[in-house]
Amino acid sequence: MNTTGTSPDLAQFVAARGRALLQLAWLLTADVPAAQDLVQEALARAVPRWADIEPGRHEAYVRTTIRSVWVDGFRRRAARVRLDLVDELPERRGTAGSDGGLEGTAVRLSLRAALARLTPRQRTVLVLRFFEDLTEAQTAQAMSCSVSTVKSQTRHALHRLRELAPELETLLLEGEVA
Repeated sequence: MNTTGTSPDLAQFVAARGRALLQLAWLLTADVPAAQDLVQEALARAVPRWADIEPGRHEAYVRTTIRSVWVDGFRRRAARVRLDLVDELPERRGTAGSDGGLEGTAVRLSLRAALARLTPRQRTVLVLRFFEDLTEAQTAQAMSCSVSTVKSQTRHALHRLRELAPELETLLLEGEVA
């Protein structure tokens, strides 16, 4: 870690935070190669500005770039997007329910499978709202749409998740996952 107050080296940053960035990208794309491409594109856009980014804000900058590249791109790809379930998923370390317990694993696998079956727009709104913890207004800005669109897309996506994975609500309400 860089303690001199200067910008961290890009290679150090990618080594330290690359997995977390890839997980965000996978949540948006539901496709490992597409997620890798998305992270690569965001990092390529960040390189020319790397030294100008405020110290301590590199990850926020790259995450915002990942979201922007995805939102811009899914509009162009909307008519031809084809989602496939993936064999290998990136794991998130150090989060609630990631202790290796069977219930936590079951919930994560069920959620990932259900997310992969949502439309790109529905998946994007859920990831931005609940994984990235953006407000409705921030999500609307990131997706270049209105707050009411974010609200309706969230409602439709949550309804669809309940249809695709009804066991999630039961597991989470019963408190089986910490």
